[in-house]
Amino acid sequence: QGFEYPAPLAHFEFAAQGQTLRMAYLDYQPEQPNGHSVVLMHGKNFCAATWHETAQFLQQAGFRVIVPDQIGFCKSAKPQHYDYSFSALANNTHALLASLKIDKATLIGHSMGGMVSLVHAATHPGRVGALVVIDSVMLMPMERVTRMRAFGEKPSKGYETREELIARYRLEGGEKQIAAPEVLERMATFSSRRNADGRWHHKADRGVYANFQRIDGMPLWDKIKIPALVVRGGEHSPRFTPEVMTGIHARAPQTQVAEVRASDHHVTLDNPLEFIDVMQRFLRT
Repeated sequence: QGFEYPAPLAHFEFAAQGQTLRMAYLDYQPEQPNGHSVVLMHGKNFCAATWHETAQFLQQAGFRVIVPDQIGFCKSAKPQHYDYSFSALANNTHALLASLKIDKATLIGHSMGGMVSLVHAATHPGRVGALVVIDSVMLMPMERVTRMRAFGEKPSKGYETREELIARYRLEGGEKQIAAPEVLERMATFSSRRNADGRWHHKADRGVYANFQRIDGMPLWDKIKIPALVVRGGEHSPRFTPEVMTGIHARAPQTQVAEVRASDHHVTLDNPLEFIDVMQRFLRT
């Protein structure tokens, strides 16, 4: 509410888990197509619109760019009862791409979106041309899973005004808040809505947290035979440690790794220019 997405918004209606759902997505069409498509997968509490700068770069490079709001987030459906597993979100995205007649795409996902992309690539290997996983946790610590589920069970209290929500907005998952203040304001605006109670709330369905399913992402790398890139946040991010990368390379030795300096977990927001430079180098290979 109160803002427009920065690219044409479309909707995909489909059946899943015994109900009809509506998924919103952005479709960036290039003026000079290079014949390739990219899918950008957002993380928790984020929306498709948070990828705008990256999507614009890819569009200008000739890629068709599809950016979904996953079910439970932002402008997509928020069903009362839903299995928010990585597999479910990956299969929804696969169905979206099939409806658009996109036979093969590069998947780029951040955090939760990185795990969705990894599951998607492992489940539908012939439909993914390359894979980029950005600062994702391969196995969520059980203590954090417990906190996440407890948070999801609590009703959202909301804020009296959007301004209050924006002022208190923080990027979760990072050790430091590095993104510029105007970026944080934009993220908060995209991620907020006014509910029937008249108060302002975050758009993500709390069921995403309450029903979080913990999986070990490491074995999935055994199925990744395509070009792949792991993008690590800067020195403050603990996710892709040397030990984790050793395990990934043992399973998918072709996987490249890049670190984006002056960033934490929210790589694409903390240092967007260097992130785009990393993407540019990878997509050229």
